[in-house]
Amino acid sequence: MAIFTDPIKDYADFGPGDAEWLHLLVGDWQLIADLAFADLALWFPTPDGGYVALAHVRPSTTHTVFHSDFVGERIRADLKPLVDAARESQVIERSGETNWTTEMAMRVEAVPMVRNGRTLAIVTSHMDLSSSRMPSRLELTYRQCAYDLLHMCTLGLWPDFASPTGSRRGAPRVGDGLIRMDAEGVVEYASPNGVSAFRRLGDVESLEGRSLAEITTGLLKDRRMVDETLPLVVTGRMPWRTEIESRGVTLTLRAIPLRNEQERFGALVLCRDVSELRRREMELVSKDATIREIHHRVKNNLQTVAALLRMQSRRMVSEEGKQGLEQAMRRVSTIALVHETLSQGLAQNVDFDELIGRQFRLSAEVASPTQTVSTERSGDFGELPSEFATPLALVINELVTNAVEHGLDGRTGTVWLTADREPSEAETELLKVTIADDGVGLPEEAKSDGLGLQIVRTLVTSELGGTIEWSPREGGGTCVNIELILDPTIPR
Repeated sequence: MAIFTDPIKDYADFGPGDAEWLHLLVGDWQLIADLAFADLALWFPTPDGGYVALAHVRPSTTHTVFHSDFVGERIRADLKPLVDAARESQVIERSGETNWTTEMAMRVEAVPMVRNGRTLAIVTSHMDLSSSRMPSRLELTYRQCAYDLLHMCTLGLWPDFASPTGSRRGAPRVGDGLIRMDAEGVVEYASPNGVSAFRRLGDVESLEGRSLAEITTGLLKDRRMVDETLPLVVTGRMPWRTEIESRGVTLTLRAIPLRNEQERFGALVLCRDVSELRRREMELVSKDATIREIHHRVKNNLQTVAALLRMQSRRMVSEEGKQGLEQAMRRVSTIALVHETLSQGLAQNVDFDELIGRQFRLSAEVASPTQTVSTERSGDFGELPSEFATPLALVINELVTNAVEHGLDGRTGTVWLTADREPSEAETELLKVTIADDGVGLPEEAKSDGLGLQIVRTLVTSELGGTIEWSPREGGGTCVNIELILDPTIPR
């Protein structure tokens, strides 16, 4: 559904809050379309005296009368006099039955959107009369509710800035259940779906003629857990949203006070059974908590393994065996660091810059206990999937350790880590990672020797699906370049 664009807002003579008020209208006017059984169109006056269509909504309670979208088009000549009259009079204007096509007769109403005494725009309501019949009580009540809301628009009383605009799922709609109350909160009419919703809560009597507040109070089992907004919603005094739960059933309620120039004369309450939605949300919350707990326990177990390897290395007599256990300990600790990061959030993505910022310096320090090594990092990795982050963290750990132990070879020096993430083909991204040092350089025969380099090549080519190259660094030392394709459409 389209709404007015910035160019129209630029030349619109809007006061403070006017544009926001019209945005609220278009965000909530599906309610009126459903109640009125009519298409609604929003027209904005243009400097040349005409009107342009800014938005259009179709009802979900009946068929539409406009199958083509006319947003952005100029107003038709036969509709303009009615819209002009509504704009001038600032009251609802109704035309007679008008044959706009050979197949359909429509009743058209023009409703001025008035705020602070100024007509900001005009809403036209188009209802099909070609299949007219004796309307039911439900239809008569719905149409009266729509008229009351549209009349409030002409007074600037609706939409209300206090209306709920949250994104939580389960917002009630007209078809889910509607209850109309008088000023005292006594139910005047309840739709069949509204009655069914309250019966699922445990109320088996008719709702009409009873106080909705008393009905709701009688259904509450644990009043200590009652939402503080509930009394104001079930009495229709405030345009808020709340929920009530009983017998394992959850209803979400939304109140819309009905007002005129002098007083509040009633209210509408929309209700919807959201039990299944809330159950699924709880399952997701429970699932997320379970996943975080698993990552936390894996991290703890890996740290225990690393600690055992450290203890065992201290008992080793062979220097080669001691170094092997220390290298295994560092690798396990690197994997544990990824799981620690995952245990702190809901998403299965890792902020790799935060993770590698800690690990990069630590890897250099652990590998150089007797020498001074500086580390410099530049560029951004961004967020990476956990299954991508774990092997990449291991690769960087191995290459940094190799750069310190073999590249610098006991000398003072610097290790650089650079990341460059750029768009590639077919909505993919190319991640370029460079690890460089200013040491003695890597001999050709060393490329194929050592468990660490074998691990690196295997992880890059098999786990990450990338490429890796060693080359001399300009100015001395070694440069390792890694290129990886990040494709969000391919699960890893």
